[in-house]
Amino acid sequence: MKTELCSLLGIEKPILQGGMAWIADARLAAAVSNAGGLGIISAMNAGPDYLREQIGQARQLTDKPFGVNIMLMSPHVDAVAQVVIEEQVPVLTTGAGLPSKYMKGWTAAGIKVLPVVPSTAMAKMCQRLGASAVIAEGGESGGHVGDLTTMALTPQVVDAVTIPVVAAGGIADGRGMAAALALGAVGVQIGTRFLVATECGVHPNYKQKILKARDIDTLVTGRRLGHPVRSLKTPFSRGYAEIEYASDTDEETLEAYAVGALRLAAQEGDAEKGCFLAGQIAGLVKQEQSAQEIVDEIMEQAVKVLCSMSRYAN
Repeated sequence: MKTELCSLLGIEKPILQGGMAWIADARLAAAVSNAGGLGIISAMNAGPDYLREQIGQARQLTDKPFGVNIMLMSPHVDAVAQVVIEEQVPVLTTGAGLPSKYMKGWTAAGIKVLPVVPSTAMAKMCQRLGASAVIAEGGESGGHVGDLTTMALTPQVVDAVTIPVVAAGGIADGRGMAAALALGAVGVQIGTRFLVATECGVHPNYKQKILKARDIDTLVTGRRLGHPVRSLKTPFSRGYAEIEYASDTDEETLEAYAVGALRLAAQEGDAEKGCFLAGQIAGLVKQEQSAQEIVDEIMEQAVKVLCSMSRYAN
C-alpha cells in the first residue's frame, strides 16, 4: 500500500507513531521508522539539550526519516523550535495550539510540518500557514482531546483543505486504518497501540494497564480548565473527576493536582498517583509486540479489509 503520505514523508507505510510525552523517545521512534512508518520523538516539556540528545540517538538507531512532536504550550518551545531547524529534522508534528509563530522558520528550513487539529477551522488556518498536511485527531484518542469524534472530524477536514489529511484517535488495527482511508485520509497516527511495543520504554505497570483495559476503561477530565485529557480510570483520574466540579475546588487546586502525574505513570508506574493516558481503543490492544510486528500486522489487515470491500459493490 502506498499513499500520498508515503511520498510526502519518504516512508514506506502510511503510519505515524504518536508523539506521546514521557514515552515517545529515540528508541521507540527509530523502531517505528525502521518498520517502515514514521517514528516521532516527543519534545514534551523538556529543554533543548534533551531533544538534541534524543535526535542524535535516533540517528544512531535508524537511517530512515523520523520526526519530532513539539507541544506549543511547553515553556521551552522557542528553544526546541530552533533545535529542530539546526538539527535538520525532516518532519514535525505539533499540538496544543497553532504553530503560527514558528511556521516561517520551519518551512524555510525545508521541514514538513503536520499540526494536530481538532476542527476544520484550525485545519484551514494551518493550511494557510504552510502546513504540509494536517492530523485530524478525534476525541477517542489518549491525552489532550477535542470534542469531535474521528469518524465525524476526518471527512469534514478532508473536505475543508486541499493538503493531505492523516486520521488519528481510536485507531489501533488495520480495520481502523481502512476506515480512515475510506473517510479520505491518506494515513493514520497511532499512539495507544505503540505503548505496548517491546521498544517502548514506558514502565511495565503502564503496559499492563493497557493490556488489561476494557472498552469502557477511559474517562476525560480537565474540561473545566479548558484542556480535557483522556486517560485510564485509576485512583488519580477518578479523584480528579470527583473534585473537578466540586464547589470548593478552585482552578489552582486542579492544576496542582495533576502536576507530574504523567511522569509518575510513565516512569515510575505509580498506580495511585499516576495519570495513564490512553485512547478508547485500549481495549483492543491485547499483546506486547515489536514495532515491526505492529506495523506489519496493521498493514496486512488493512489491505485485506480494503480488498474485501469490493464484495459490497456491483
